[in-house]
Amino acid sequence: MPLYLVRHAKAGSRSDFDGEDIDRPLTNSGRRQADELCRRLSAVSPSVVVSSPYSRCIETVEPLAVAIDIAVTPDPRLAELGSDHAKPDTSLFDLLYSLPDHAVVCSHGDVIPAVIEALSASGMRVQGAPEWGKGSVWVLERHEGRFVTAHAWPPPTVD
Repeated sequence: MPLYLVRHAKAGSRSDFDGEDIDRPLTNSGRRQADELCRRLSAVSPSVVVSSPYSRCIETVEPLAVAIDIAVTPDPRLAELGSDHAKPDTSLFDLLYSLPDHAVVCSHGDVIPAVIEALSASGMRVQGAPEWGKGSVWVLERHEGRFVTAHAWPPPTVD
């Protein structure tokens, strides 16, 4: 059964934002991406919505949570890794393996490739071309408690 791993939608530039990075919001284009992701993901009947505590991640999945009438659950294990060479620790994988089928999980552009790489190294097959753009979704299929295949949906195209 699938788990949906979402990269947050388009956010404003780090260098142009005066506040703390955790508070950096989506752009107007990012909000339109979030609305399109809501449309796509509500069709798969999500069971839970879990997100990095960063505003841009929560804002990406909030329209979905509202549409299906559940709360977004922030989880610090989904936060940015913090350096170019950091790898996710086991607690992040504990979270992913513990989530129910049809969970939607939102994280960052450094976390998602690291997760896919680690799961691939443990035997998960990646089908098709990878998608790393903002608003992309990885569909991770499980069988008998292991992630066995993954494929990516491209980010929503918005004007």
